[in-house]
Amino acid sequence: MVRPDNGELLSIFRLFFDSSPQETKIISTSCGVNDFRETILATWDSGERYVLKLADNDFTFPAKIETWQQCAKSYRALGYYCPAILCSKKHDFPIVHYKDHSCVAWAEEYATYATAEARGGENTAFPMAQRREYMLDAFVMTAKIAAMQLDFTAYPSGYCLFERFAPSDASDEVLDNACQWKAYADTLPAAFQKQIARIWQRWTENRRQLQQIYPRLSTSVFQADLNPTNILLDENGKFAGILDFNLCGRDVFLNYLFREIYWIADVDEEIAYLLSVLQKVSAVYRFSALEIEAAPLLYRCLKPLWFTKLEKLKAAGADAQAIQDSLNETESLQTRPIDFVHIMRKVAPRSCGD
Repeated sequence: MVRPDNGELLSIFRLFFDSSPQETKIISTSCGVNDFRETILATWDSGERYVLKLADNDFTFPAKIETWQQCAKSYRALGYYCPAILCSKKHDFPIVHYKDHSCVAWAEEYATYATAEARGGENTAFPMAQRREYMLDAFVMTAKIAAMQLDFTAYPSGYCLFERFAPSDASDEVLDNACQWKAYADTLPAAFQKQIARIWQRWTENRRQLQQIYPRLSTSVFQADLNPTNILLDENGKFAGILDFNLCGRDVFLNYLFREIYWIADVDEEIAYLLSVLQKVSAVYRFSALEIEAAPLLYRCLKPLWFTKLEKLKAAGADAQAIQDSLNETESLQTRPIDFVHIMRKVAPRSCGD
């Protein structure tokens, strides 16, 4: 933490607070030239701490931040902790000039709990050993939000399918990943091209079938980024809540759920964990017949050509056996039976409709 001496930054702080902080720490979360973001952790002489955030990109703007505010209130209403998102003293989210950017600015309470990443510290075995357990609690929270069927925004989440999250996006992320996989696979030796064509034809047909029923699936408004930097744990390592709503938006519950389970490398382990999640959340969420029908289509749309599969294919290099193993795994994900029906037919106390 350093004493703030940036007049530009201090003037922004004064839009939100009556006094200037004694110390600040700036964290850049920018992602490319068209996505400028900074988080400023601030401490006052009194010991009070707040967070100031600035963003210049095409998916962060005042109306979107109002959606985040409302979504965070919904999570808090269920008993989960979320830092409050604060507007300026003029009750808005001002556009400010900062480091040659035109940024939208907002403030947040400093989180009461530490993130899962911070709780793990240098001991990486801690978060991985407990991640499955605290994520189960996070998924139950998500299921409760899904059961509320929140409808206060039309903005899609960062995980959206069949639509773009930001105007600058060429497509949804799943289609983008699949196209990148296909572009690389097309450069592989001719001996693999018949299987590659079969995988691609199966994937596009599966996506077409999913698209026919996807608009009829139940939606809600989700935080949409359950990674270790956003999951909050208490001092005993138990799930307490979440922060960071910058990907928040309307989404299909199953899409969100399947997308958040991405960190288990072994396919069999991932499927087993996915089914355990579906079983766990069925205690608070009743899956509709349409959701049960969509589950295998959605799984086969999301998982086979995800970016991790492209990374594995690239890592194979010129090793023909490694390439073959990667393609076989991808094709297996497209065809293997998964007993979604048995798990998802469990009856929960809250109905979400068919």
